[in-house]
Amino acid sequence: MADKVFDALADVHRRRLLVALLDHNPQDISDLSGVPWNIEETEVEMAQKYHVHLPKLADYGFIDWHPDDEVAVKGPQFDEIKPVLELLDEHRDELPDGWL
Repeated sequence: MADKVFDALADVHRRRLLVALLDHNPQDISDLSGVPWNIEETEVEMAQKYHVHLPKLADYGFIDWHPDDEVAVKGPQFDEIKPVLELLDEHRDELPDGWL
């Protein structure tokens, strides 16, 4: 499971979504509670969101993704990644820019 956790956290977009799910479940995947998925999302980034990032998190069970509603909710394996997300969130101010 550790490999899946670290792979899921390897991309800032996935980290942002997963950390946002700590406090707000479900999440509008286009907004992330006021934090844009990406400030200036290109077509490539939008395609990656729908064809790479969200499916990967869903495959790992960290989210359940409802593409028709553009909503992601905590998945059945979310508790496996939750301690790492809480650690990142608690130390947000100490992390380099762009980590969250």
